[in-house]
Amino acid sequence: MKLPRNGSKFYVRPIFSKKKSNSILLGSSNLYFSDIELIERSKKKIKKQVISLRDIENLPNRTNKIVKEKIKAIKKPLSKASRINFKKPCIMGILNVTPDSFYDGGKYSSKESAISQFNKLVDEGADIVDIGGESTRPGAKKISFQEEIKRVIPVIKAIPRKNVLISLDSRKPEVMDKAVKVGINLVNDVSGLRYSKKTFNILKKNKLPFVIMHSISDPQNMQKDIKYDDVLLDVYDFFESQIEKCKKNSINLSNIILDPGIGFGKTVKQNLKLISNIALFHSLGFPILLGTSRKSFIGKLSRNTLNNERLGGSIATVLYGLTQGVQIFRVHDVQETIQAIKIFSKI
Repeated sequence: MKLPRNGSKFYVRPIFSKKKSNSILLGSSNLYFSDIELIERSKKKIKKQVISLRDIENLPNRTNKIVKEKIKAIKKPLSKASRINFKKPCIMGILNVTPDSFYDGGKYSSKESAISQFNKLVDEGADIVDIGGESTRPGAKKISFQEEIKRVIPVIKAIPRKNVLISLDSRKPEVMDKAVKVGINLVNDVSGLRYSKKTFNILKKNKLPFVIMHSISDPQNMQKDIKYDDVLLDVYDFFESQIEKCKKNSINLSNIILDPGIGFGKTVKQNLKLISNIALFHSLGFPILLGTSRKSFIGKLSRNTLNNERLGGSIATVLYGLTQGVQIFRVHDVQETIQAIKIFSKI
């Protein structure tokens, strides 16, 4: 972690509540906040305080300026990346064409079964379908880019072009390059742009929206020796660093989507901290994606239930994410998630 010269770094998390006379609207949403949590990080400690928007002027000059810049990013309307509509919850359906994914490995590894599942996700209301050919479950072994191409490209070629966006779930630039040529709309990089420098060239050339997901290591090793100074602030700093690299590589920043990487190199406690404080990432000024569907932390919090018994916990995290302004939800169960969102929004 690199701190400013004066030794402190500031972070701002909006605290959403009912609209008040001094409330500010989260960009491209119907959520308001009139208070913030101001977090000050130094080498020795982390200080937190809740501040009313009215009291920001009473902060020291440097702090005042930083806080105002972050609030500006929070309230900024989001750019419409590709055809993604951020004025409503966006549902990303998961389609794994792998033999070893943690929940549905092997179910859709044939082209025919993959196309059938794609149609089902779209019919149920998915806005995006995320197609992946390499398992990223903890402990999963790496496969070659040639093998990954063999799994995903025939499916992407064969799926009917409906009113839905096609996302490629891959960290390998060779796979991205092939997928772009057969018609994808979005890249979901689980390495957070760390896997290869070539990825920056692909994104710059093709001008696609892309997801920067936080992960500290590759899937095979990510749950070993997990260490953070503070998981929430470390993930935030990681995003800042990757955004800066995008700037240096002349990539259109309006295409960025941020995913804190729930379950990727985090303990149960750390996953919960990220979810409960996910609104912090709004101060970076980009859409947020939350992917919690059927993950192991839900099982560990609910009597070690198996992955096919975690729908309730998955939906609970989606509904909490809605209250925190999350824009995109990556899920296995599209129909059930959309139903839950519809009912929740009416209450």
